Amino acid sequence: MTRNQQIEIEAAAFRGLIEHLRQRTDVQNIDLMNLAGFCRNCLSKWYLAEAKIQGLEMDYAEAQQQVYGMPIEEWKNLHQTRATPEQMEKFEQTKPLHAKISGHT
Repeated sequence: MTRNQQIEIEAAAFRGLIEHLRQRTDVQNIDLMNLAGFCRNCLSKWYLAEAKIQGLEMDYAEAQQQVYGMPIEEWKNLHQTRATPEQMEKFEQTKPLHAKISGHT
């Protein structure tokens, strides 16, 4: 496999993940964080960090729109529910396992 083929395959896998998460609006970010240690916002931060490494002008809201497929406030209004006390407790317990986002400001 060439480096370009690897990049294309990785990009396609990322697009598939993003499309899946856009369709699964029933899955809350806190549930993703509690189960897998990352969420849509983490993906947005990784996206932004790489855009900056590439020298592109982008802010966090723009990166979120790339992941969510719409402005974050619109997504929140349409799909986000309030976290339960149990979800928040699990979030705090699993914090050491949450994704690390290097290069994010």
